[in-house]
Amino acid sequence: IPLLCRALAMSKRLLLLFASPWTAPAWMKSNGDVRGKGTLKGHAGDKYHKTWANYFIKFLDEYAKRNVTFWAVTVQNEPLAGLFTPPQAPTIAFTAAQQRDFIVQDLGPALARSPHRARLLMLDDQRIHLPHWAKVVLGNATAARYVAGLAVHWYLDAIVPPGCSLEATHKLFPDHFLLYTEACTGFFMF
Repeated sequence: IPLLCRALAMSKRLLLLFASPWTAPAWMKSNGDVRGKGTLKGHAGDKYHKTWANYFIKFLDEYAKRNVTFWAVTVQNEPLAGLFTPPQAPTIAFTAAQQRDFIVQDLGPALARSPHRARLLMLDDQRIHLPHWAKVVLGNATAARYVAGLAVHWYLDAIVPPGCSLEATHKLFPDHFLLYTEACTGFFMF
């Protein structure tokens, strides 16, 4: 927080920050651990999902108390990686349908009721999942109203051409922006 405050104070332009969760607390996860291949317990609309949505609001509340506001939040960092990650990686696994239902029943309403104006970004994973993921989530009118855009990672871009993923998604959902949110060089040895 002190570094963010310094960066915000030094910037000549408005800095737009976004946040992306890695995992819920262990007691909320199906595997009982912040690490590994677990989902949120239960199903959208239940106490675990409502509580996890409220964690987002509490996060935004606490940062706002320290004069740090967020332009956007993502539903989950790499939700499908939760199925494939090494056992020590912190994550929550979501399918597109689970993410849609969590947005519709829990996170979307919680953000809408809150005083925060943070936009909601969906996916936050590889573009190889597009346009399927967008069809499942944004194909639901309620979810589409809560979601501002799609967060995309670029690690597998060489496998999926942009026309098949980004362009196809943009044509289907032109009112939702696409934003690359995570990348690094040297991820693959080749």
